Amino acid sequence: MIHEVDDALRGLLRTEALLSSEVELSLDAPTREWAARRNAPTVNLYLYDLREDLRRRQRGLLNEYDSDGIVAARHLPPRYLKMSYLVTAWTQRPEDEHRLLSSLLTVLLRHECLPAEVLTGTLAAYRLPVPMTVALPPPEDRAFADVWTALGGELKPSLDVVVSAPIDTGRTFPAGPPVEEGVSLDFCGETVGHRRHPDQPESPDQVRHSGASEGPDQAAGAGREGTPAAKPRIAMVRRPNRHPASERGPGGQSAGGRSA
Repeated sequence: MIHEVDDALRGLLRTEALLSSEVELSLDAPTREWAARRNAPTVNLYLYDLREDLRRRQRGLLNEYDSDGIVAARHLPPRYLKMSYLVTAWTQRPEDEHRLLSSLLTVLLRHECLPAEVLTGTLAAYRLPVPMTVALPPPEDRAFADVWTALGGELKPSLDVVVSAPIDTGRTFPAGPPVEEGVSLDFCGETVGHRRHPDQPESPDQVRHSGASEGPDQAAGAGREGTPAAKPRIAMVRRPNRHPASERGPGGQSAGGRSA
């Protein structure tokens, strides 16, 4: 993913800012040795910091569907990685460097995200925005002077470009098969399941639990001497939700027109 952001930034600057083929693009660290070797106008994109963008972290799981529209697996949302680039211009004269840096700034400020046409690989496959900020103040725990000190070079005018790129965590959890039947329990060979009482109208709010072989005779003779006791039967009816008093209309009528 990091190399894809490198390619996207180079593609953006090459097509919109550096129309001249005389200007080179480099990803090398701008050290004293590197500066001594260059022999052409150069724009340097130095990646100096990587850290997670915690503000964009998401919770939960995302579903993956098969060709039939059934959930086949679930995976964690992508994490966003903040990639900080130190962008500098290198020429023989400071005036040319400032002019080149101004051209870069104009192009970068034009985009709040990396354009879709410069994205490749997994960045393009995600179809997610890749936010980008330019020339914002650095965090309190990092100063540009420290970066130049670590590079062993002299302080130069630069642009701080930060790209927040999504990256896959690679953690996927397979999903179980879809539910096709009701719940049934087996107690010592007797199966108890969800069945509708024949005297009750078909309604999803009414559920009956009973023995699989239970009959009316057994229910009528339950508890008599010499008569086998009926198998346990449980009838459970879910009553409609009552409307709160605040939803009742004039005359004790609810919002739907029924009596409370």
